[in-house]
Amino acid sequence: MRYLICCLSVFYTFYNCHSQASSNEVDLLRKEHKEHLSDTAYGYLTLNEIEHFEGLDYFAFDSSFQVMARFTKKKGRSFEMPTSTDRKPWYRRYGFLDFEVKGVKCRLEVYQNLALKQTKEYKHHLFLPMRDKTSAKTSYGGGRFLDLSIPKEDSLIIDFNLLYNPYCAYSDRYSCPIPPAINTLNVAIEAGEKTPHGH
Repeated sequence: MRYLICCLSVFYTFYNCHSQASSNEVDLLRKEHKEHLSDTAYGYLTLNEIEHFEGLDYFAFDSSFQVMARFTKKKGRSFEMPTSTDRKPWYRRYGFLDFEVKGVKCRLEVYQNLALKQTKEYKHHLFLPMRDKTSAKTSYGGGRFLDLSIPKEDSLIIDFNLLYNPYCAYSDRYSCPIPPAINTLNVAIEAGEKTPHGH
């Protein structure tokens, strides 16, 4: 199985911890994401998978899901993150994100991939896998992801409009991280990518 860094090149380019993406920027990212998935040149999906690909579905852009979070750096022990296969990549908790959305106080853990941190391109990358009350209903049951940069300050903006599905939502050829149970929010995050059409 190939290692999943789903859509990192698309979403991570735009994402800045201290600015908010506009509706137009989010629309552009979504268009590029669909183009990448449906083009065999990128190799994300096989020709057969593309022929059966019915397209992507998203919640409408909603600025209320662009929230300011308090970042607390608190590294945890390294651990093997479960995936949809028997592959178990090594991660560690890098810190906590505390915020409020729709009147609900929330906390999420954010992680650092121990292999990626050794590379120049991704040494500042943080991984945020999560589930919420839309999971397995209107959004993908396996959870959704966000890519962040290590903040230089004690706050950052979480833009849930940029939530994306792992490749496992489109193909069973992938091995995808499973969000830790602690990263399940008790609120419906009706933003970002929904379950793909036809699934």
